[in-house]
Amino acid sequence: MSANYTEILGFLAAILTTVAFLPQVYKTWKTKDVSSLSLPMLILFFIGILLWLIYGVLKDSPPMIFANTITIVSTIFLLYFKLKYSKK
Repeated sequence: MSANYTEILGFLAAILTTVAFLPQVYKTWKTKDVSSLSLPMLILFFIGILLWLIYGVLKDSPPMIFANTITIVSTIFLLYFKLKYSKK
């Protein structure tokens, strides 16, 4: 597969996996219901995405950088919502 098709495939995967995460962020923002979100899972997910972002930068992979940057921002929002809206 040529490099051009490989990048297109990477961007398609990046767009689909990133967009799939956004409805959860939107729903949490609108309902302020964080009861089904696990804080340990969000923290582990954040660390994993951060490592994927670093890997993408080191590999100079635009699709990985694009997807993981957006997903990190989304995860930061979910972490914020979890901390703000959790019943104490």
